[in-house]
Amino acid sequence: MTASSLLSAHPALLFAAAIVVGLTLGSFLNVVIHRLPGMVDPRLVGGDAEGTGDLFSPPSNCPACHVPIRARENIPVVSYLLLRGKCAHCGEPISIRYPVVEILGAVLCAFALVMLQTPPAILGALIFSFCLLALVCIDLEHYLLPDLITLPLMWCGLLFNISGVFADLPSAVIGAVAGYLALWSVFHVFKLITGKEGLGYGDFKLAAAIGAWLGWQMLPLVILLASVIGAVVGGIYLAVSRRGRDHPIPFGPFLAGAGWVAMFWGEQILGAYLQFAGLG
Repeated sequence: MTASSLLSAHPALLFAAAIVVGLTLGSFLNVVIHRLPGMVDPRLVGGDAEGTGDLFSPPSNCPACHVPIRARENIPVVSYLLLRGKCAHCGEPISIRYPVVEILGAVLCAFALVMLQTPPAILGALIFSFCLLALVCIDLEHYLLPDLITLPLMWCGLLFNISGVFADLPSAVIGAVAGYLALWSVFHVFKLITGKEGLGYGDFKLAAAIGAWLGWQMLPLVILLASVIGAVVGGIYLAVSRRGRDHPIPFGPFLAGAGWVAMFWGEQILGAYLQFAGLG
């Protein structure tokens, strides 16, 4: 039985399950976003003891007063609302990122359930989506795309595509290589011309991971979308914030967003372009 037939037979039950699973995964993703940068480089968390542990220890605690967070204070979204966005012990504000990531987790699970037909595709899309969400949050805060996420993400893409879930295996392998080399080449050409580093090595690895999931055919669309949206959003941000052009703007979030769009709508976008160009 396909996901669509199950959804038709038990829509309320499946949506409820997807939301609960998504909220729970989103809650764990917040732990990853908070702690993983400190596992890579303790300097990134400013001496936060929790941030320099691992993903499972020490127990979650308030960054301000370091009092352990009780189970009833750790219910996704609900606890944030009941606590009015503040620590129950010291009253320090809790970052809005926590409920936002949890809500996005629920949305991603429900969305994958509706959009995709088979369990392997749904599982793969969730792995891809949640890894991208973690990378976006970490890159925005720390200008970092950890190898601990990008490299396993690339290998997972190749493993899923052994059976051609999202692309045939040769296209996925070529996509991984081409994704890395494409941004690696841009990095070195830009550095040769300007003497500055416009991208980071994490961007190369993220492009490789996206190529491994979607195949080399999607890479031009992904890179073009990321570049155009990045240029527009970056230009607006610099104008509004009145920061100089030397202020760094992470490229990873735009690359991740373009990759996510390409997973769900890439074929339709390419088909519409080819038809518009008279090539379809």
